[in-house]
Amino acid sequence: MYTHSVSSLNEQIKSLLEESFSHVMVEGELSRITFHNSGHIYFTLKDSSSTLKAVMFRGNASKLRFQLKEGLKVILNGAITLYKPRGEYQINCFNIQPSGQGALSLAYEQLKQKLSQKGYFEQSIKKQLPPFPKKIALITSATGAVLQDMLRVANKRYKLLEIDIYDVLVQGESASLKIAKAINYADKQNNYDIIIVGRGGGSMEDLWAFNEERVADAIFSAKTPIISAVGHEIDWVISDFVADVRAGTPSIAMEIALPDSDELYQYLDSLSSQMTQLLSQKIIQQTQELNHLSHLYTQHSIEKRLENKMQEIEAVGMRFEQIIEHKLQNAQKDIENVSEQFPYIINSSFNRAKHKLESLQEMLDVNNPTLKSKVGFAQLSKDKKVIDISVLRKDDIFDIQSDKYRVSAKVIEKIKQ
Repeated sequence: MYTHSVSSLNEQIKSLLEESFSHVMVEGELSRITFHNSGHIYFTLKDSSSTLKAVMFRGNASKLRFQLKEGLKVILNGAITLYKPRGEYQINCFNIQPSGQGALSLAYEQLKQKLSQKGYFEQSIKKQLPPFPKKIALITSATGAVLQDMLRVANKRYKLLEIDIYDVLVQGESASLKIAKAINYADKQNNYDIIIVGRGGGSMEDLWAFNEERVADAIFSAKTPIISAVGHEIDWVISDFVADVRAGTPSIAMEIALPDSDELYQYLDSLSSQMTQLLSQKIIQQTQELNHLSHLYTQHSIEKRLENKMQEIEAVGMRFEQIIEHKLQNAQKDIENVSEQFPYIINSSFNRAKHKLESLQEMLDVNNPTLKSKVGFAQLSKDKKVIDISVLRKDDIFDIQSDKYRVSAKVIEKIKQ
């Protein structure tokens, strides 16, 4: 019996497996996924009772539209191979599709969820479109009918616009890279008011360039407001969610971005009417105010003030004359009253003076020292002032005076009786 070496047996098994299973499709659940630095992907495909090792080499892995995740159910398209050094067989995957769902649909949902979590879709960061743009950039295919439609709308609505066209691929494997580069370049020019990224309708595969993450990153990083106008109204791509404004079609994008000249003319007519009305009202108000100020000036002018002062002086003079006349009238009445009462007043005053003189004469006669008995009585004085004996103190010098003599004396002793 022929004895095989391990290597020869593995080689025969490898040939047999690869010839018998050169093209197989197998369905299972992804597990133990490893993304190698080389670009290869290693994982295990399993069902409820078995596992199968699998590898997807870099060339095929780079074509994946979606991201492989643990537990994802997929259908593999590949060939069975044997890794001879370890005697282990595995499936070499050429293509992977999500089970029950298209690869593009899954990739779309995965990227949409990823970008949403990163905040790419937040309304608070959306930039406002300027109302009257002067210059815009169109990033689209220069050979497509879409561009002509956009230019026709722009020419009809707003002829004062300057447009730069960035001709890019809008379909195919390199389209997303071209679109992202055009967005970055146009944004760095810093002289565009709006950037419009768009193309006409098509299948999901046709529109896929606008679902790539690099395009989403370029739109999110741009400082210039961006309108995404891809496909038809019913088509939604990732760029629509990231852009500042989403337009249902490229033509609608131009309508959103540009004001309508006819509407502007109507608006200008309305402004002109309002301005005329406001100016008329303002002129009326200013005229009224001027008349009021003129009246105030007339009332407060020097001439008017002098006139008012003269009137005040005349009024004061008339009142003064009235007061003087009233005083004179009262004085005249007083004089007449005094003239009538003067004889009586004189006689009465004379009689009162006569009676008072007689009373004084009587008092003088009574108190005259010459008419009294003078024996034993004399007048005391000190420092030429008449004093009472009670004020004298021991050793005081005082005068004693009668009607004929004056004697100077000194108090030797004072005794109270």
